[in-house]
Amino acid sequence: AHTVEVKISSDEMLKQAKKEVSAIRSKSILNIAGMAISFVAVASLWLFFDFSSWTTHAGITLFLLAIAISVFMLYRSHRLIAGSDFTTHPNEFLASLKLYQISRFNLYNKMYWVYAIGLSLGIVFYFFEILAYFDTWLQYLIIILTFGWMIFCSTLVRRAVMKKEKERIALLIEKFERLREQFTSH
Repeated sequence: AHTVEVKISSDEMLKQAKKEVSAIRSKSILNIAGMAISFVAVASLWLFFDFSSWTTHAGITLFLLAIAISVFMLYRSHRLIAGSDFTTHPNEFLASLKLYQISRFNLYNKMYWVYAIGLSLGIVFYFFEILAYFDTWLQYLIIILTFGWMIFCSTLVRRAVMKKEKERIALLIEKFERLREQFTSH
């Protein structure tokens, strides 16, 4: 068996790592923007519909609260990765990247459930009034599809995204640690 050692220059590795960090930053901004658009879309329900039940208003409020908390947490995570540059402050950047990794882990494990519970309660309250307008069979179908989708996202999709992001960030940390070692040894 032959092992091939691939030698990549420090400049090339730095270029690749910066590209990956840029992709993470862009994805982070898109997540924040998507959640902000969701917030506006849900809030606009109050402008375009006249709800008569307090439960519908409570449901929308819970939706908005869950989304707002998520936007805040996403923004905090984004600030960790967007704040420093590896070329000027390598140790600070590595520390920020490790904090970002922990922040994302907490977001997917702890905050996700706060978000999911907030959305679930919001849906329950929202459905009290809204489902009354539909036939019984359609009410059941809407409830089954809604909660089935949430369970699917909470299990399979969440785990796949967590695994992919965990590997990506760990690899990025490893690259920057190797780069730091190369810079300090020269």
